[in-house]
Order: sequence, then C-alpha cells, then structure tokens
Amino acid sequence: MIAIIDYGVGNLASVNKAFSFIGYDSKISSDHGEILAADKVVLPGVGAFADAMESLDKTGMISVIKQVAQKGTPLLGICLGMQLLFDYSTEGGEKVEGLGLLKGSVNQFPLDMGLKVPHMGWNSLDIRQNKGIFSGVRQNSYVYFVHSYFVTAENTSDVAAVCKYGIGFDAAVCKGNIMGVQFHPEKSGDVGLEILKNFALA
Repeated sequence: MIAIIDYGVGNLASVNKAFSFIGYDSKISSDHGEILAADKVVLPGVGAFADAMESLDKTGMISVIKQVAQKGTPLLGICLGMQLLFDYSTEGGEKVEGLGLLKGSVNQFPLDMGLKVPHMGWNSLDIRQNKGIFSGVRQNSYVYFVHSYFVTAENTSDVAAVCKYGIGFDAAVCKGNIMGVQFHPEKSGDVGLEILKNFALA
C-alpha cells in the first residue's frame, strides 16, 4: 500500500488518481500508524514552505516522516514535498528549517533573469541517475513544473536530474530510499506515470 500523507497541504486527489490509473493501491492518510505501516510513502505539497512545515508540526507528521525515512521505506517528495526534505528554505527572507533528510537549501529564482517567475509549464530533464524512479525514462523527457523556489543539493551524488530555467537547478533527487521530484509527475503525462510506476515498484 502507498500512503499519501494528508497534512492539509497538497494536491492529494490527483496523485491518488494517478496511482490508481497505473494499477497501484494508494490511500490518502493522516493516520500515523497507517503511514508508518505503508510499503511506500508520498509527501506532496503546494504553497509556502513555512506554512507546510507548520502543518507538519501541528499534525505530528515531522517525527512520522523521519521514522519512515529511518526505517528504509521508500519516500517520495513531490514539488514542495521535495523541498521539505532539505535543511532549510529562504522563502520569506529568512531561514525556515526543513526536515533535514537531505543536505541542501531552497532558494527563490532570481527575479532579474528576464523570465517569468514562477517557472510554470513543461521543461526537459537532464537525467543524471538512469535508474530507480528514472529507470527506462528517456533523456530530455518533458515534465510539468510550477514553482518559484528551487533546491540546491549539497551533495551532487544525491541529484537524479537537473533542469534549466534561466539558471540550472536540481529537478529530482535520490539518496537510498529518499526520493524527490520538483515537477508534478501526476500532471506530466506518460513520463510522469512511468516515474510513479517506478516508485511503486521501488
């Protein structure tokens, strides 16, 4: 069973529907025991980093997610959910502490790039880890992004894919059982479904 964490933030129904479409059981859950017992866990997220961390704290999910990671259960962060896996974000002009499961930071796209922020729409991936969630996914495949902030992983070995929007940024990460994608696989057509299927098989 794949548990999709419900902590009041995130596009849960579309992720749940995507897993169902490819034939895998998933359940939106806020139950700590259910999440800890799941075979795989998804951490979704949209909106502001600080608000999401506050929601995780209020619902007691911070310790649950850390236990999931420590147990070795495959954990996938989607969009803001990926950002929350890291040490901190500078959203709002000051450092907001994240889950600290991966080393690195989250910062805003420069506003002087001559490009619209947020980065919204389809963009191609430069895949660095041709295995795991990217097994069988073609280089330069297009996926769907919506974000104003981006991750910079401290360890390049954790980076599974990069992308360019004015500047280069880390679009996906993988370190053991901890995975994250900045884009929305549930909105990324066949490529996104293939990534979710690979996660379900992890």
